[in-house]
Amino acid sequence: MAATAVVAAGGSASAAANPGPGFPAHYAAPYAETWNSPSAMTSVRNATGLKYFTLAFVIDGGGCNAMFNGDTPVTDAGWTSAINSLRGAGGDVIASFGGASGTEEALACTNVTSLKAQYKKVIDTLNLTRVDFDIEGSAIADTAANDRRNKALAQLQQEYAAAGRKLDVQYTVPATSSGLDGDATKLLSNAKSNGLNVNLVNIMTMDYYDGTRDMGKAATDAATALRSQLGAIWPEKSDAQLWAMEGNTPMIGVNDDVSEIFTTGNATTLTNFAKSKGIQELAFWALGRDKACATNGQLSDTCSGTPQSAWQFSSTFNTLTGGTTPPPPTGSTGQITGLGGKCVDVASASSANGTAVQLYDCNGTAAQQWTVGSDNTIRSLGKCMDLTAAGTANGTKVQLYDCNGTGAQVWQRGSGDILVNPVSGKCLDVTDKSTANGARLQIWTCAGGTNQQFHLPA
Repeated sequence: MAATAVVAAGGSASAAANPGPGFPAHYAAPYAETWNSPSAMTSVRNATGLKYFTLAFVIDGGGCNAMFNGDTPVTDAGWTSAINSLRGAGGDVIASFGGASGTEEALACTNVTSLKAQYKKVIDTLNLTRVDFDIEGSAIADTAANDRRNKALAQLQQEYAAAGRKLDVQYTVPATSSGLDGDATKLLSNAKSNGLNVNLVNIMTMDYYDGTRDMGKAATDAATALRSQLGAIWPEKSDAQLWAMEGNTPMIGVNDDVSEIFTTGNATTLTNFAKSKGIQELAFWALGRDKACATNGQLSDTCSGTPQSAWQFSSTFNTLTGGTTPPPPTGSTGQITGLGGKCVDVASASSANGTAVQLYDCNGTAAQQWTVGSDNTIRSLGKCMDLTAAGTANGTKVQLYDCNGTGAQVWQRGSGDILVNPVSGKCLDVTDKSTANGARLQIWTCAGGTNQQFHLPA
């Protein structure tokens, strides 16, 4: 994407940001430049209702030290305050590592241990559930750095899962209207081979330098090609799951190739396409450009260069947010009982992403009403029974999360009233075989004991 600006930044250090609510099944999250004021997030939220943002960029500040823009600590009080305000209003942020300029941490840190420590510092300081890696230019061909990154992230996913936390990882990579190049597909294949669960692949539909004029069609053509490429890497996923793995990020207005102009009409075309296919995320480069320039046709870091009203691209893309989630499938609804005759229950009857799924005295409340769907999901309070961080290890905790069509939300009946997650091959299980109220559900190697037997509604 556009080069990282290096601007002197002030602001004192702050405590870790408050936890956020996470993300819906479909959302817009434009890139907010960390060298600009964090108040821009509040301004666009107040004007359009958009409440999800991608913070660009976390890069190395020298000596394997992850910082905003390479010069601002991720503990910066101004950014922490803005993130807390956004989360208080129901929004959330993604931290994006990399970009077109500066040094992504996998190139600055020479081993997996030091790299993992820098990623963990950012994730814990900002209380993140989702991270983005914008890998382009020479970085995308650096196979050693890519392997380090994927190993570090896979380890973090497993460690967070063991602690009951979710970490979604997405890659943002260059594309043409024909899809990904060989370096990008190698990066993703390496991620899979390292056991990293890639939640989303976000393509940069910009800067083609090939005479492209219809930027809306180029973006949708690239998305269609990506669907096939993802299917080749993850053949076990359904068509809907593959579309839900996609993100799409144009550069609004005049691109670096000034003959390419992504217009407001192109934004509508792409948004409608994303809705029809079930694409998970739309973003754009960049928030600070989402207003008209004094003169149309100019390339600028502070305006789009195309006719528009203020925040028009944000408003158009935001119509994707929360939308296109398929209705719950038909199926039986009622209580699910398990060990000791207790009911499978949503802790505190909360529908927030990440809420624990547990055993509790049967009480007939909505938090104990589950729909066992024809699509092999198990749903309560409008969300799905989910494996934290899509973990497959023994002890991975079960939580409530937005239904997203992934294998972490599939449960199949086995013999003897067991419920098997086919991706992990593990069974739904009661932690420590406890019958105490609040005993957390997890997955474990199937053994057929009473702690793995669950009676579903007829």
